[in-house]
Amino acid sequence: MLADLTDEQLVELAVSQDREAFGEIVIRWERKIFALCFGMLGREDDARDAAQETFIAAYRNLANFRGEAKVSSWLHRIAVNQCLTVKRRQKTRSEEYLDDDDGSEERTFIAPLHNSPARQAEQVERLKLVRTAVGSLPTDLRQVIVMKEFEDMTFQEISDTLEIPLSTVKSRLYTALKQLKMKLERVPVEIG
Repeated sequence: MLADLTDEQLVELAVSQDREAFGEIVIRWERKIFALCFGMLGREDDARDAAQETFIAAYRNLANFRGEAKVSSWLHRIAVNQCLTVKRRQKTRSEEYLDDDDGSEERTFIAPLHNSPARQAEQVERLKLVRTAVGSLPTDLRQVIVMKEFEDMTFQEISDTLEIPLSTVKSRLYTALKQLKMKLERVPVEIG
């Protein structure tokens, strides 16, 4: 049964043209890859497209997977590259999605709340502030913060995924957290 195989075994089967094996890889990783893309791009449609492109690129490059890193790191690296491509396209078109205020993205990071409507509204507003602050970070810092804080990846997994030294990951995370703290401290708190 495919569900009992490791990711690496599934890749081996997929390389030998077993489409069901690759389908199992997608099932295992689609939510995490989408969450990573959403954290980096901040827009559900863009994240969905980037996640889909990640799996298309992975499928096309199965034969190039050398097993030097874990399948998860390989997929995360492809996803990061897809997100960077989307960001470049957005930049050249001068589109800015961080200020979209339709509220559709919040449901991805908010667990069901059993509090009062006022409490729910406060938490949604806080989430918007954090998302905007994370989105305003430089790409290299945003990547690390999303992977560590939203994806719960280890420092080593981030290092492998981004192909940067472990010390650089830690330095970027420290800098990102420091910048986030400064950005969020500047936000006026409304007491109502």
